[in-house]
Amino acid sequence: MPDPSSVSTDAIDALIQRCLGGEQGAWEEIVRQHRRKVFNIAYKFTGRHDEAEDLTQDIFLKIFKSLHTFDRRANFQTWLVSVSRNLCIDHYRSVRKERETIDRDVDAGELTPAAPGQTAYQALEQKDRVRLLAKAMRELTADLREAVRLRDLHELSYQEIADRLHLPEGTVKSRINRGRTELARQVQRIREEDEGTTG
Repeated sequence: MPDPSSVSTDAIDALIQRCLGGEQGAWEEIVRQHRRKVFNIAYKFTGRHDEAEDLTQDIFLKIFKSLHTFDRRANFQTWLVSVSRNLCIDHYRSVRKERETIDRDVDAGELTPAAPGQTAYQALEQKDRVRLLAKAMRELTADLREAVRLRDLHELSYQEIADRLHLPEGTVKSRINRGRTELARQVQRIREEDEGTTG
């Protein structure tokens, strides 16, 4: 199988022309030449072989349907990589609501930098989670926000928070519980608004 980067522009152009003319063999040749590249992009996003296989099939279906929009003056592999990445992001957005939602308790680990070896899929998810948390935190009243921030982000004990805020420990626990409940409600509301906008 030839390296797609070594295939001449004229050869690719001829393949595309034959494909657009309805020649099945030409399309199969395009898939053979570029399948590994597309699979690697999909795998980088999902981190799972089976998901990457499914996503690769979807990407090639989309590329086949979009082939007539390709500008022949451009580099085909660059276009293919761009389409593949955009579709991986679209795929992530569409399945996001089916994936695990944010825990009721805010985990300080949510706001730490991405771990080494993290997939692009996970990095996107992390970015969305941080954005949601920050936006939802701003919706809390100042007293609830401060209690949640000190407990879940700074990991202070109830007694340390009580001393800092000059409040009884029971009041601190109550504020943290109310803050977490309200934070979860705000996260859900923001997600529904986002899905309504993108939907």
